[in-house]
This record gives sequence, C-alpha cells and structure tokens, in this order.
Amino acid sequence: MQYLAALHPATLYALVIVLGLLVGSFLNVVILRFPAALIHDWKCQCRELLGLDQQEQGPEAKPAGVANGRSHCPACGHSIAWYDNVPVISWLVLRGRCRNCGTAISIRYPIVELITALLSVIVIWRLGPTAAGAAGLLLTWTLIAAAGIDLDHKLLPDQLTLPLLWLGLILNVFGVFTDLESAVIGAIGGYLVLWLVFHLFRLATGKEGMGYGDFKLLAAIGAWFGWQVLPTVILLASGVGAILGLVLIALRKMGREVPIAFGPFLAAAGWLVLVGGDAIVDFWLLI
Repeated sequence: MQYLAALHPATLYALVIVLGLLVGSFLNVVILRFPAALIHDWKCQCRELLGLDQQEQGPEAKPAGVANGRSHCPACGHSIAWYDNVPVISWLVLRGRCRNCGTAISIRYPIVELITALLSVIVIWRLGPTAAGAAGLLLTWTLIAAAGIDLDHKLLPDQLTLPLLWLGLILNVFGVFTDLESAVIGAIGGYLVLWLVFHLFRLATGKEGMGYGDFKLLAAIGAWFGWQVLPTVILLASGVGAILGLVLIALRKMGREVPIAFGPFLAAAGWLVLVGGDAIVDFWLLI
C-alpha cells in the first residue's frame, strides 16, 4: 500500500483503470457461467435425491466453470483468441461481431468492463490506496457480479452474498468501516427487516415479493457499514426500483405481473454508501 500511495495520481488511476477493465472481463465470465454451473449442480443433486438415473433424464453436458474452459462464440462455438478478448478494444475492433461467423456480440460485455473500471477509479479516488480502498474494490466487483446475475436469473447466489457478509464482519473487527457492534447489528437487522417484509407481503397478497438472496445481500451491506445505513439503503433501493418499475409499465416494456430483480438496486445503494459515506446518509435524511 505504501508503494501505491507513493505513485503519481495519474499513474495510480491508470493502473486502476487497467485492473478494472481486466476484472470487468472476468466478471462477464462469472455472470455468464456461474449461474449455469449452479443450476447444473442443483439438477444433479435433485436427481440423486430422487434416485433418478442420469440416463433416464437424457444426457446433459456440464457447463464450463468460471475458472476453466476457453471463451467461445455461443453461436458457432469458435474459440476466441486472446487478441479478440482484450477488454473493450477487441469489441470495438471487431465492431461487435464474432470474427469467425459474424454473429453480433452483446454490447453488455464492454459496458460491464467500462462500468467496472469507472467504479474502481471512483473507489480509489474516494478511499485512496488503503486497506479500505482495497476492500472497497472487492466489494464493488462482487456487487457488480451479483447485480448482473440477479438481472439475468433473479438469483443471488449464497456463494457471493455469504462470503461478503463474513468479510464485512471480519473487516470491522479492525474498524475499517464501522465498529464491530454496529456491523453485527447491521447484519442481523439487514436480514430480518427484509425477511419481515417478505412474510408480511406474502400474508397480504399470497405472493412472494422478493427472494432470500435479497435478505442476505442487505445483511452483507449492514455488516460492512453498520445498522445506521440500513434505512438509507432500503429507501434508495426501493424508491429507485419502484420508479423504474412504473416507468417500464408505462412504456409497456413490462407487464404488471413481471417481477423486478431487487438485488441490483440494493447493490447500487450499498455502493453509494461505500463511496459517499455519511454524506449519502445525511443527504437522504434531509430530503
């Protein structure tokens, strides 16, 4: 950390941008592959519990894991060379198309890379090349992956939310973001408040308004920043989510019965608290 602190700010931010682009490229892989691997494992476990023979259900190829298997075009299966996998630049050079078959490559890939780089720079700008800054980068990257997965699958994996919760508690043993007592209460309160909303909504409507992953993500945010930020996070996330939902319904882009993933809004609110700190809480209380 001392070495990084001694760098010229321009050099430091350039390094963070490069790191953010590379991590963003990896997060694209996580968002794409991790849910598929989880769903495959769950199906295998269900077959085993039900005593079903794999052959009775037909062959099902195991999807590539996050850390193995080369990137390939989903349309033609052609392996992507390293020079076609450079963050943002390759997408621009190829004009957003596969070199082999010409199939369009989603613009989401460079967007995730650019967002990861931008948010990483903001974190270091606000927190500096410190232990808090390094932890903030890890939180930012995990929140991006969780938000992307939830948008695609309405799923917040325990493999992301629970380690985030424990890491927040461990960091605050040393008072990195708040005191340990506030962190523990924040973790408990973050889980229980959405758990209570979930069950009250189900009793009132007979429907489930959110998933258990949302409880765990808010608990993780509480563990990182303390119980004091929970009202702000909940109000920000629910307010923006409600506005977006009404806009989409008004534009007829989405039906009233279509659920909206709540995780991305929680993630965005948690990240704002990370970089805004008390200013975000104070501003929200004033309006």
